[in-house]
Amino acid sequence: MRSKFPKKSFAKKSFGQNFLVDENYISRIIATLKPEPGETIIEIGAGRGALTRGLLASGANIVAIELERDMIAYLKDEFAGKENFQLIESDAIKIDYAKISNFKLQTSNSENHEPQTADRKLKIKLVANLPYNISTAILQKLVEQRGYFSEMILMFQREVVERITAQVGNSERGFLSVLTQNYLDAELLFEVPPSAFRPAPKVWSAIVRLTPKEESPIADDKLFRKIISAAFLQKRKTIINNLKSLRFEDQTQIDWMEILKLSEIESGRRAENLTLEEWRNVYKTVEKSM
Repeated sequence: MRSKFPKKSFAKKSFGQNFLVDENYISRIIATLKPEPGETIIEIGAGRGALTRGLLASGANIVAIELERDMIAYLKDEFAGKENFQLIESDAIKIDYAKISNFKLQTSNSENHEPQTADRKLKIKLVANLPYNISTAILQKLVEQRGYFSEMILMFQREVVERITAQVGNSERGFLSVLTQNYLDAELLFEVPPSAFRPAPKVWSAIVRLTPKEESPIADDKLFRKIISAAFLQKRKTIINNLKSLRFEDQTQIDWMEILKLSEIESGRRAENLTLEEWRNVYKTVEKSM
């Protein structure tokens, strides 16, 4: 007999937990992901299994990542015996997604229905209702390991999605906007009201689709991140005043006025007004100068 969800496993503020309970929005997220039998889908923060149930029903192989111990106990009990379910008890920020992308799947032979084991090295899908308190940290991790995913359907606090998708000149445009848009195509899909969760958060959420771009002209991701992070350090300052504060571990000295001049960028501009192509030009100029 299926056990009831343990009373002590209520949402915990320390984990930023707000459980999605509205079946309409659960169905919309699953429909957006379009799970197919036999494919692998990673779910970060499976929680009470609201999305997990529907994903498993599709026949897809679900790799759920969960850190909170009460949720882990519940998921093990709830989905015991499901051959297409695997639970990883870990922090999503510390996961090596390369290992999951080579997850050995149990596939079924259409003629004799005998289970066969196959290595699936194709890119995989990812879905997550991310805790608000660590959402941007996980996003940065996913950007780093974007090469293992075909698409990511993620739920964030609405304000985070506004920052991710903010275009040139928008006051919300910042480090996260440029970082994400350099490597991923970001598309706002729909918003989710507080009433869809238990407990209800004080803010709206939003669903975004992130699709890795095939190529990026950035060879040194760490250098690019360092440049844009410094440039947005204080948004009211001009780009030159922010970049002057950037220090490199090897004590490399950079003439930022010259860098901006060679990149054909006026030093008095603010970081939010630079296009993605201009950021790439700054990076290329810095790379050549080092």
